Amino acid sequence: MVRLDRLVNVLGGYGVRLACCPVSRSAELRSVVMREATDARAVGGDVFLAVGAESVVQAVEWAAAARAAVVLVHGDAGVEREAAAVGEAAGVAVMVVDPAVSWSQLAGVVYGLVLEGRETESGRGPTDLFALADSLAGAVGGAVTIEDRLSRVLAYSSSQQGADPARLATILGRQAPDRLRELFEERGVFAYLAAHDEPLFVEEDREHGLTGRMVVAVRAGRELLGSVWVTCGGPLTGVRCAALADGARTVALHMLRSRASADLERQVESDLVIRLLEGTADAATVVSRLGLPQGPLRVVAVHAHIAAERHAALLLAFDRATTGFGWSRPGRSTLSGNTLYTVLPGDRVSAAREQVALLKAALPAQVAVSAGIGGTASAAELPASRQEADECLALHEARAPDTAPPAYDESWDDILLQRLRAAARAGRTPARGPVAELRRHDSDHATHYVTTLRAWLEAQGDLAEAGDRLGVHPNTIRYRLRKMAEVTALDLDDARKRLAMIIDLAAAEDD
Repeated sequence: MVRLDRLVNVLGGYGVRLACCPVSRSAELRSVVMREATDARAVGGDVFLAVGAESVVQAVEWAAAARAAVVLVHGDAGVEREAAAVGEAAGVAVMVVDPAVSWSQLAGVVYGLVLEGRETESGRGPTDLFALADSLAGAVGGAVTIEDRLSRVLAYSSSQQGADPARLATILGRQAPDRLRELFEERGVFAYLAAHDEPLFVEEDREHGLTGRMVVAVRAGRELLGSVWVTCGGPLTGVRCAALADGARTVALHMLRSRASADLERQVESDLVIRLLEGTADAATVVSRLGLPQGPLRVVAVHAHIAAERHAALLLAFDRATTGFGWSRPGRSTLSGNTLYTVLPGDRVSAAREQVALLKAALPAQVAVSAGIGGTASAAELPASRQEADECLALHEARAPDTAPPAYDESWDDILLQRLRAAARAGRTPARGPVAELRRHDSDHATHYVTTLRAWLEAQGDLAEAGDRLGVHPNTIRYRLRKMAEVTALDLDDARKRLAMIIDLAAAEDD
Protein backbone atom coordinates (compact mmCIF):
# COMPACT_ATOMS: atom_id res chain seq x y z
CA MET A 1 0.00 0.00 0.00
CA VAL A 2 1.30 3.47 -0.82
CA ARG A 3 2.51 5.44 2.20
CA LEU A 4 2.23 9.13 3.00
CA ASP A 5 5.94 9.79 2.56
CA ARG A 6 5.84 8.54 -1.02
CA LEU A 7 2.76 10.62 -1.81
CA VAL A 8 4.55 13.74 -0.55
CA ASN A 9 7.69 12.90 -2.50
CA VAL A 10 5.86 12.44 -5.81
CA LEU A 11 3.45 15.36 -5.47
CA GLY A 12 6.36 17.67 -4.68
CA GLY A 13 7.20 17.51 -8.36
CA TYR A 14 3.76 18.97 -9.13
CA GLY A 15 4.12 22.04 -6.94
CA VAL A 16 2.43 20.55 -3.87
CA ARG A 17 3.92 21.59 -0.52
CA LEU A 18 3.60 19.80 2.81
CA ALA A 19 2.46 22.43 5.35
CA CYS A 20 2.28 20.12 8.38
CA CYS A 21 2.36 16.42 9.17
CA PRO A 22 0.97 15.53 12.61
CA VAL A 23 0.41 11.92 11.47
CA SER A 24 3.00 9.24 10.85
CA ARG A 25 4.83 9.69 7.58
CA SER A 26 4.65 5.92 7.11
CA ALA A 27 0.84 5.97 7.33
CA GLU A 28 -0.76 3.71 4.72
CA LEU A 29 -3.15 5.39 2.28
CA ARG A 30 -5.83 3.06 0.95
CA SER A 31 -8.50 5.36 -0.47
CA VAL A 32 -9.11 8.77 -2.02
CA VAL A 33 -12.20 10.93 -1.65
CA MET A 34 -13.37 14.26 -3.09
CA ARG A 35 -16.13 16.45 -1.74
CA GLU A 36 -17.72 19.47 -3.32
CA ALA A 37 -18.74 22.45 -1.20
CA THR A 38 -22.39 21.66 -1.97
CA ASP A 39 -22.10 18.06 -0.77
CA ALA A 40 -22.97 17.75 2.91
CA ARG A 41 -22.12 14.07 3.25
CA ALA A 42 -19.01 13.14 5.23
CA VAL A 43 -17.60 10.49 2.92
CA GLY A 44 -14.66 8.61 4.46
CA GLY A 45 -11.22 8.30 2.85
CA ASP A 46 -7.50 8.44 3.69
CA VAL A 47 -6.60 11.14 1.16
CA PHE A 48 -9.07 14.02 0.99
CA LEU A 49 -9.13 16.27 -2.10
CA ALA A 50 -10.84 19.44 -0.87
CA VAL A 51 -12.38 20.46 -4.18
CA GLY A 52 -14.55 23.54 -3.70
CA ALA A 53 -13.32 24.38 -0.20
CA GLU A 54 -13.57 28.09 0.50
CA SER A 55 -10.76 28.09 3.06
CA VAL A 56 -8.08 25.94 4.63
CA VAL A 57 -10.17 25.74 7.79
CA GLN A 58 -13.13 24.33 5.87
CA ALA A 59 -10.91 21.85 4.01
CA VAL A 60 -9.43 20.54 7.26
CA GLU A 61 -12.89 20.30 8.87
CA TRP A 62 -14.08 18.19 5.93
CA ALA A 63 -11.01 15.97 6.15
CA ALA A 64 -11.36 15.52 9.92
CA ALA A 65 -15.02 14.55 9.49
CA ALA A 66 -13.98 11.96 6.90
CA ARG A 67 -11.21 10.70 9.26
CA ALA A 68 -8.66 11.37 6.54
CA ALA A 69 -4.92 11.22 7.20
CA VAL A 70 -4.07 13.97 4.70
CA VAL A 71 -5.97 16.74 2.94
CA LEU A 72 -5.01 18.55 -0.27
CA VAL A 73 -6.21 22.13 -0.64
CA HIS A 74 -5.55 24.86 -3.19
CA GLY A 75 -3.66 27.90 -1.91
CA ASP A 76 -0.58 30.05 -2.38
CA ALA A 77 2.53 30.09 -0.19
CA GLY A 78 0.90 32.63 2.13
CA VAL A 79 -1.61 30.13 3.55
CA GLU A 80 0.96 27.56 4.67
CA ARG A 81 1.32 28.97 8.17
CA GLU A 82 -2.46 28.95 8.69
CA ALA A 83 -2.65 25.46 7.18
CA ALA A 84 0.03 24.21 9.55
CA ALA A 85 -1.75 25.57 12.63
CA VAL A 86 -5.18 24.22 11.62
CA GLY A 87 -3.83 20.85 10.52
CA GLU A 88 -1.79 20.32 13.70
CA ALA A 89 -4.83 21.09 15.82
CA ALA A 90 -7.03 18.63 13.89
CA GLY A 91 -4.37 15.92 13.59
CA VAL A 92 -4.54 16.00 9.77
CA ALA A 93 -1.57 16.40 7.42
CA VAL A 94 -2.13 19.36 5.11
CA MET A 95 -0.68 19.66 1.61
CA VAL A 96 -1.05 23.00 -0.17
CA VAL A 97 -1.55 22.77 -3.93
CA ASP A 98 -0.30 25.51 -6.23
CA PRO A 99 -3.35 27.25 -7.77
CA ALA A 100 -1.85 26.66 -11.23
CA VAL A 101 -2.26 22.88 -10.78
CA SER A 102 -5.75 21.74 -11.78
CA TRP A 103 -7.75 19.36 -9.64
CA SER A 104 -8.25 17.05 -12.62
CA GLN A 105 -4.49 16.74 -13.15
CA LEU A 106 -3.82 16.26 -9.46
CA ALA A 107 -6.64 13.75 -8.97
CA GLY A 108 -5.25 11.58 -11.75
CA VAL A 109 -1.85 11.42 -10.06
CA VAL A 110 -3.25 10.81 -6.56
CA TYR A 111 -5.70 8.13 -7.66
CA GLY A 112 -2.94 6.48 -9.68
CA LEU A 113 -0.63 6.35 -6.67
CA VAL A 114 -3.14 5.31 -4.03
CA LEU A 115 -5.42 2.94 -5.89
CA GLU A 116 -2.51 1.27 -7.60
CA GLY A 117 -0.43 1.39 -4.42
CA ARG A 118 2.80 -0.56 -4.26
CA GLU A 119 4.76 -2.04 -1.39
CA THR A 120 7.65 -4.40 -2.01
CA GLU A 121 11.16 -4.57 -0.63
CA SER A 122 12.25 -1.82 -3.02
CA GLY A 123 9.21 0.34 -2.37
CA ARG A 124 7.76 -0.61 -5.77
CA GLY A 125 5.59 -3.33 -7.26
CA PRO A 126 1.80 -3.31 -7.03
CA THR A 127 0.21 -4.66 -3.88
CA ASP A 128 -2.74 -5.62 -6.07
CA LEU A 129 -0.45 -8.30 -7.51
CA PHE A 130 -1.27 -10.20 -4.33
CA ALA A 131 -4.99 -9.80 -5.01
CA LEU A 132 -4.37 -10.89 -8.58
CA ALA A 133 -2.43 -13.94 -7.35
CA ASP A 134 -5.40 -14.86 -5.13
CA SER A 135 -7.81 -14.43 -8.04
CA LEU A 136 -5.63 -16.56 -10.30
CA ALA A 137 -5.29 -19.25 -7.66
CA GLY A 138 -9.09 -19.52 -7.50
CA ALA A 139 -9.38 -19.70 -11.29
CA VAL A 140 -6.69 -22.32 -11.88
CA GLY A 141 -7.12 -24.39 -8.72
CA GLY A 142 -3.58 -24.15 -7.37
CA ALA A 143 -1.28 -21.95 -5.29
CA VAL A 144 0.20 -19.10 -7.37
CA THR A 145 3.57 -17.35 -7.19
CA ILE A 146 4.48 -14.30 -9.32
CA GLU A 147 8.20 -13.77 -9.89
CA ASP A 148 10.40 -11.34 -11.80
CA ARG A 149 12.85 -12.48 -14.46
CA LEU A 150 15.51 -13.14 -11.78
CA SER A 151 13.13 -15.51 -9.95
CA ARG A 152 12.55 -13.01 -7.14
CA VAL A 153 9.09 -13.24 -5.55
CA LEU A 154 6.85 -10.25 -6.28
CA ALA A 155 3.57 -11.69 -4.93
CA TYR A 156 1.93 -14.97 -3.98
CA SER A 157 -1.56 -16.23 -3.28
CA SER A 158 -2.85 -16.84 0.22
CA SER A 159 -4.22 -20.14 -1.02
CA GLN A 160 -2.00 -23.11 -0.14
CA GLN A 161 -3.79 -25.60 -2.39
CA GLY A 162 -1.18 -28.02 -3.71
CA ALA A 163 1.62 -26.15 -1.91
CA ASP A 164 4.90 -28.05 -1.56
CA PRO A 165 8.30 -27.56 0.18
CA ALA A 166 9.76 -25.87 -2.89
CA ARG A 167 7.05 -23.19 -2.85
CA LEU A 168 7.54 -22.58 0.88
CA ALA A 169 11.33 -22.19 0.44
CA THR A 170 10.79 -19.79 -2.47
CA ILE A 171 8.40 -17.56 -0.50
CA LEU A 172 10.51 -17.56 2.68
CA GLY A 173 13.67 -16.76 0.75
CA ARG A 174 11.82 -14.25 -1.49
CA GLN A 175 13.52 -16.00 -4.40
CA ALA A 176 13.67 -19.48 -5.86
CA PRO A 177 16.52 -21.41 -4.14
CA ASP A 178 19.69 -21.90 -6.18
CA ARG A 179 19.19 -25.69 -6.37
CA LEU A 180 15.68 -25.20 -7.74
CA ARG A 181 16.88 -22.66 -10.30
CA GLU A 182 19.60 -25.07 -11.40
CA LEU A 183 16.98 -27.78 -11.86
CA PHE A 184 14.83 -25.47 -14.02
CA GLU A 185 17.91 -24.45 -15.97
CA GLU A 186 18.81 -28.08 -16.65
CA ARG A 187 15.27 -28.84 -17.81
CA GLY A 188 15.30 -25.87 -20.17
CA VAL A 189 12.47 -24.04 -18.36
CA PHE A 190 14.11 -20.61 -18.49
CA ALA A 191 15.06 -21.04 -22.14
CA TYR A 192 11.43 -21.96 -22.89
CA LEU A 193 10.09 -18.91 -21.05
CA ALA A 194 12.43 -16.64 -23.00
CA ALA A 195 11.05 -17.89 -26.32
CA HIS A 196 7.41 -18.96 -25.78
CA ASP A 197 4.16 -17.45 -24.52
CA GLU A 198 2.23 -20.69 -23.97
CA PRO A 199 2.15 -22.22 -20.44
CA LEU A 200 4.56 -25.09 -19.74
CA PHE A 201 4.19 -27.99 -17.33
CA VAL A 202 7.26 -28.83 -15.20
CA GLU A 203 7.31 -32.42 -13.93
CA GLU A 204 7.61 -33.21 -10.23
CA ASP A 205 10.99 -33.76 -8.56
CA ARG A 206 10.71 -35.16 -5.05
CA GLU A 207 14.39 -34.59 -4.31
CA HIS A 208 13.80 -30.83 -4.65
CA GLY A 209 10.40 -30.88 -2.90
CA LEU A 210 8.62 -30.12 -6.17
CA THR A 211 5.22 -31.73 -6.79
CA GLY A 212 4.80 -30.15 -10.24
CA ARG A 213 4.39 -26.70 -11.73
CA MET A 214 2.57 -24.93 -14.51
CA VAL A 215 4.52 -21.84 -15.54
CA VAL A 216 3.87 -19.09 -18.07
CA ALA A 217 5.99 -16.13 -19.17
CA VAL A 218 4.99 -12.56 -18.30
CA ARG A 219 5.93 -10.51 -21.31
CA ALA A 220 5.60 -6.97 -22.67
CA GLY A 221 6.12 -7.22 -26.40
CA ARG A 222 9.38 -9.14 -26.73
CA GLU A 223 10.65 -8.23 -23.27
CA LEU A 224 10.44 -10.92 -20.61
CA LEU A 225 9.29 -9.28 -17.36
CA GLY A 226 8.84 -12.37 -15.20
CA SER A 227 6.73 -15.49 -14.78
CA VAL A 228 3.65 -16.92 -13.06
CA TRP A 229 3.91 -20.33 -11.35
CA VAL A 230 1.06 -22.62 -10.27
CA THR A 231 1.55 -25.69 -8.08
CA CYS A 232 -0.32 -28.60 -9.61
CA GLY A 233 0.01 -32.36 -9.96
CA GLY A 234 -0.56 -32.36 -13.73
CA PRO A 235 -0.83 -30.00 -16.73
CA LEU A 236 -3.64 -27.46 -16.69
CA THR A 237 -6.01 -27.71 -19.62
CA GLY A 238 -9.05 -25.99 -21.04
CA VAL A 239 -10.52 -23.11 -19.06
CA ARG A 240 -7.89 -23.28 -16.33
CA CYS A 241 -4.99 -23.10 -18.79
CA ALA A 242 -6.67 -20.17 -20.58
CA ALA A 243 -7.16 -18.40 -17.25
CA LEU A 244 -3.45 -18.74 -16.51
CA ALA A 245 -2.47 -17.30 -19.90
CA ASP A 246 -4.92 -14.38 -19.47
CA GLY A 247 -3.65 -13.82 -15.95
CA ALA A 248 -0.07 -13.51 -17.21
CA ARG A 249 -1.13 -10.69 -19.53
CA THR A 250 -2.81 -8.89 -16.65
CA VAL A 251 0.30 -9.33 -14.51
CA ALA A 252 2.36 -7.77 -17.30
CA LEU A 253 0.16 -4.64 -17.23
CA HIS A 254 0.61 -4.30 -13.47
CA MET A 255 4.38 -4.74 -13.70
CA LEU A 256 4.68 -2.18 -16.49
CA ARG A 257 2.55 0.29 -14.52
CA SER A 258 4.77 -0.25 -11.48
CA ARG A 259 7.93 0.34 -13.49
CA ALA A 260 6.51 3.47 -15.09
CA SER A 261 5.59 4.82 -11.66
CA ALA A 262 9.10 4.17 -10.34
CA ASP A 263 10.63 5.82 -13.42
CA LEU A 264 8.37 8.86 -12.97
CA GLU A 265 9.45 9.25 -9.36
CA ARG A 266 13.10 8.93 -10.32
CA GLN A 267 12.72 11.56 -13.03
CA VAL A 268 11.01 14.02 -10.69
CA GLU A 269 13.68 13.49 -8.05
CA SER A 270 16.55 13.63 -10.53
CA ASP A 271 15.37 16.91 -12.06
CA LEU A 272 15.01 18.57 -8.67
CA VAL A 273 18.45 17.42 -7.49
CA ILE A 274 20.05 18.73 -10.70
CA ARG A 275 18.50 22.13 -10.00
CA LEU A 276 20.08 22.16 -6.55
CA LEU A 277 23.51 21.11 -7.81
CA GLU A 278 23.53 23.71 -10.57
CA GLY A 279 22.21 26.45 -8.30
CA THR A 280 18.70 27.87 -8.14
CA ALA A 281 17.15 30.90 -6.49
CA ASP A 282 14.45 28.76 -4.86
CA ALA A 283 16.85 26.17 -3.41
CA ALA A 284 15.07 26.05 -0.04
CA THR A 285 11.75 25.32 -1.78
CA VAL A 286 13.32 22.56 -3.91
CA VAL A 287 14.81 20.96 -0.79
CA SER A 288 11.34 20.96 0.77
CA ARG A 289 9.80 19.42 -2.35
CA LEU A 290 12.36 16.63 -2.15
CA GLY A 291 11.31 15.91 1.43
CA LEU A 292 14.75 16.84 2.80
CA PRO A 293 15.10 18.72 6.10
CA GLN A 294 15.95 22.42 6.15
CA GLY A 295 19.37 22.00 7.75
CA PRO A 296 22.95 21.16 6.84
CA LEU A 297 23.35 19.12 3.66
CA ARG A 298 26.26 17.68 1.74
CA VAL A 299 26.85 16.19 -1.71
CA VAL A 300 28.32 12.74 -2.31
CA ALA A 301 29.76 11.96 -5.76
CA VAL A 302 30.15 8.33 -6.87
CA HIS A 303 31.76 6.54 -9.81
CA ALA A 304 31.01 2.85 -10.41
CA HIS A 305 32.26 0.49 -13.10
CA ILE A 306 32.58 -3.18 -14.00
CA ALA A 307 35.76 -3.56 -16.03
CA ALA A 308 34.98 -1.54 -19.18
CA GLU A 309 31.22 -1.39 -18.51
CA ARG A 310 31.19 1.92 -16.63
CA HIS A 311 27.82 3.04 -18.00
CA ALA A 312 25.99 -0.16 -17.03
CA ALA A 313 27.51 -0.13 -13.54
CA LEU A 314 26.57 3.52 -13.06
CA LEU A 315 22.95 2.86 -14.03
CA LEU A 316 22.90 -0.04 -11.58
CA ALA A 317 24.30 2.21 -8.85
CA PHE A 318 21.61 4.81 -9.61
CA ASP A 319 18.93 2.12 -9.35
CA ARG A 320 20.25 1.04 -5.95
CA ALA A 321 20.67 4.63 -4.73
CA THR A 322 17.04 5.42 -5.57
CA THR A 323 15.59 2.19 -4.18
CA GLY A 324 12.82 3.14 -1.75
CA PHE A 325 11.20 6.54 -1.84
CA GLY A 326 10.32 9.33 0.54
CA TRP A 327 11.51 9.39 4.15
CA SER A 328 12.48 5.72 3.97
CA ARG A 329 15.69 6.86 2.22
CA PRO A 330 17.91 9.63 3.66
CA GLY A 331 19.31 11.10 0.43
CA ARG A 332 18.06 12.19 -2.99
CA SER A 333 20.04 11.28 -6.11
CA THR A 334 20.60 12.06 -9.77
CA LEU A 335 22.84 10.99 -12.63
CA SER A 336 24.88 13.69 -14.34
CA GLY A 337 27.37 12.66 -16.99
CA ASN A 338 29.25 9.67 -15.61
CA THR A 339 28.70 10.56 -11.96
CA LEU A 340 26.01 9.62 -9.43
CA TYR A 341 25.29 12.52 -7.07
CA THR A 342 23.39 12.19 -3.79
CA VAL A 343 22.31 15.07 -1.56
CA LEU A 344 22.42 13.86 2.04
CA PRO A 345 21.05 15.61 5.13
CA GLY A 346 23.21 16.08 8.23
CA ASP A 347 26.75 17.20 8.94
CA ARG A 348 28.41 13.92 9.96
CA VAL A 349 31.07 12.60 7.60
CA SER A 350 30.59 9.13 9.11
CA ALA A 351 26.94 9.09 7.99
CA ALA A 352 27.97 9.93 4.42
CA ARG A 353 30.56 7.15 4.46
CA GLU A 354 27.93 4.75 5.78
CA GLN A 355 25.70 5.59 2.82
CA VAL A 356 28.55 4.89 0.39
CA ALA A 357 29.20 1.59 2.16
CA LEU A 358 25.52 0.63 1.96
CA LEU A 359 25.44 1.45 -1.75
CA LYS A 360 28.57 -0.61 -2.36
CA ALA A 361 27.11 -3.54 -0.40
CA ALA A 362 23.94 -3.40 -2.51
CA LEU A 363 25.94 -3.76 -5.75
CA PRO A 364 27.45 -6.95 -7.17
CA ALA A 365 30.92 -7.73 -5.82
CA GLN A 366 32.57 -7.08 -9.19
CA VAL A 367 31.40 -3.45 -9.27
CA ALA A 368 34.19 -1.06 -8.25
CA VAL A 369 33.01 2.05 -6.39
CA SER A 370 34.90 5.27 -5.70
CA ALA A 371 33.39 8.29 -3.98
CA GLY A 372 34.00 11.80 -2.74
CA ILE A 373 32.16 13.68 0.00
CA GLY A 374 31.61 17.43 -0.26
CA GLY A 375 31.55 19.78 2.70
CA THR A 376 28.43 20.72 4.64
CA ALA A 377 26.32 23.38 2.95
CA SER A 378 23.00 25.14 3.03
CA ALA A 379 20.58 24.51 0.18
CA ALA A 380 21.93 27.53 -1.70
CA GLU A 381 25.55 26.39 -1.24
CA LEU A 382 25.11 22.90 -2.72
CA PRO A 383 26.91 23.78 -6.02
CA ALA A 384 30.07 24.40 -3.96
CA SER A 385 29.60 21.10 -2.10
CA ARG A 386 29.20 19.38 -5.47
CA GLN A 387 32.55 20.77 -6.67
CA GLU A 388 34.20 19.63 -3.45
CA ALA A 389 32.65 16.17 -3.84
CA ASP A 390 33.99 15.96 -7.40
CA GLU A 391 37.48 16.92 -6.23
CA CYS A 392 37.38 14.43 -3.35
CA LEU A 393 36.23 11.78 -5.85
CA ALA A 394 39.32 12.50 -7.96
CA LEU A 395 41.46 12.06 -4.82
CA HIS A 396 39.82 8.71 -4.06
CA GLU A 397 40.40 7.43 -7.59
CA ALA A 398 44.09 8.29 -7.25
CA ARG A 399 44.36 6.30 -4.02
CA ALA A 400 44.00 2.63 -3.15
CA PRO A 401 40.40 1.45 -3.79
CA ASP A 402 39.97 0.03 -0.28
CA THR A 403 40.59 3.40 1.43
CA ALA A 404 37.75 5.41 2.95
CA PRO A 405 36.13 7.96 0.61
CA PRO A 406 37.80 11.36 1.19
CA ALA A 407 35.65 14.10 2.71
CA TYR A 408 36.28 17.80 2.13
CA ASP A 409 36.21 18.43 5.89
CA GLU A 410 39.38 16.36 6.25
CA SER A 411 40.96 16.78 2.79
CA TRP A 412 40.55 20.52 2.13
CA ASP A 413 44.34 20.95 2.07
CA ASP A 414 44.69 18.31 -0.65
CA ILE A 415 41.87 19.99 -2.59
CA LEU A 416 43.56 23.38 -2.30
CA LEU A 417 46.80 21.93 -3.66
CA GLN A 418 44.84 20.23 -6.46
CA ARG A 419 43.37 23.58 -7.45
CA LEU A 420 46.76 25.25 -7.34
CA ARG A 421 48.24 22.55 -9.57
CA ALA A 422 45.35 22.87 -11.99
CA ALA A 423 46.00 26.63 -12.14
CA ALA A 424 49.69 25.99 -12.75
CA ARG A 425 48.96 23.52 -15.59
CA ALA A 426 46.66 26.11 -17.15
CA GLY A 427 49.45 28.69 -17.12
CA ARG A 428 47.77 30.83 -14.47
CA THR A 429 50.84 31.03 -12.19
CA PRO A 430 53.75 33.41 -12.92
CA ALA A 431 56.35 32.06 -15.33
CA ARG A 432 58.97 34.31 -13.73
CA GLY A 433 60.03 34.91 -10.16
CA PRO A 434 62.45 33.39 -7.62
CA VAL A 435 61.11 29.82 -7.78
CA ALA A 436 60.92 29.80 -11.59
CA GLU A 437 64.47 31.18 -11.87
CA LEU A 438 65.84 28.61 -9.41
CA ARG A 439 64.04 25.85 -11.30
CA ARG A 440 65.69 26.93 -14.58
CA HIS A 441 69.08 27.11 -12.84
CA ASP A 442 68.67 23.56 -11.51
CA SER A 443 67.80 22.38 -15.02
CA ASP A 444 70.77 24.11 -16.63
CA HIS A 445 73.41 23.42 -13.97
CA ALA A 446 72.19 20.23 -12.19
CA THR A 447 71.96 22.07 -8.86
CA HIS A 448 69.43 21.30 -6.09
CA TYR A 449 68.29 24.78 -5.21
CA VAL A 450 64.50 24.22 -5.50
CA THR A 451 64.50 21.16 -3.21
CA THR A 452 66.73 23.04 -0.78
CA LEU A 453 64.41 26.04 -0.73
CA ARG A 454 61.39 23.77 -0.17
CA ALA A 455 63.11 21.95 2.72
CA TRP A 456 64.15 25.26 4.35
CA LEU A 457 60.65 26.72 4.06
CA GLU A 458 58.99 23.53 5.38
CA ALA A 459 61.44 23.54 8.30
CA GLN A 460 60.50 27.18 8.94
CA GLY A 461 64.10 28.32 8.60
CA ASP A 462 65.64 25.64 10.88
CA LEU A 463 68.92 24.76 9.14
CA ALA A 464 69.40 21.52 11.10
CA GLU A 465 65.90 20.23 10.31
CA ALA A 466 66.23 21.22 6.65
CA GLY A 467 69.56 19.36 6.52
CA ASP A 468 67.94 16.28 8.04
CA ARG A 469 65.19 16.41 5.42
CA LEU A 470 67.76 16.40 2.62
CA GLY A 471 70.37 14.24 4.32
CA VAL A 472 73.06 16.96 4.23
CA HIS A 473 74.94 19.08 6.79
CA PRO A 474 73.34 22.37 7.93
CA ASN A 475 76.37 24.20 6.53
CA THR A 476 75.47 22.82 3.09
CA ILE A 477 72.01 24.36 3.43
CA ARG A 478 73.59 27.69 4.47
CA TYR A 479 76.00 27.57 1.53
CA ARG A 480 73.24 26.78 -0.99
CA LEU A 481 71.06 29.61 0.31
CA ARG A 482 73.92 32.01 -0.16
CA LYS A 483 74.51 30.80 -3.74
CA MET A 484 70.77 30.94 -4.46
CA ALA A 485 70.73 34.59 -3.45
CA GLU A 486 73.28 35.21 -6.23
CA VAL A 487 70.90 33.66 -8.78
CA THR A 488 67.70 35.49 -7.75
CA ALA A 489 66.29 37.85 -5.13
CA LEU A 490 64.94 35.46 -2.50
CA ASP A 491 63.96 37.99 0.21
CA LEU A 492 63.65 35.20 2.79
CA ASP A 493 63.11 37.76 5.56
CA ASP A 494 59.82 38.90 3.94
CA ALA A 495 56.94 36.75 5.32
CA ARG A 496 54.63 37.49 2.35
CA LYS A 497 57.28 36.47 -0.16
CA ARG A 498 58.01 33.28 1.81
CA LEU A 499 54.28 32.46 1.66
CA ALA A 500 54.19 33.16 -2.07
CA MET A 501 57.18 30.86 -2.64
CA ILE A 502 55.50 28.07 -0.61
CA ILE A 503 52.38 28.38 -2.79
CA ASP A 504 54.46 28.42 -5.99
CA LEU A 505 56.33 25.29 -4.87
CA ALA A 506 53.12 23.51 -3.84
CA ALA A 507 51.47 24.29 -7.18
CA ALA A 508 54.33 22.64 -9.07
CA GLU A 509 54.45 19.50 -6.88
CA ASP A 510 53.42 16.15 -8.33
CA ASP A 511 50.32 14.56 -6.74
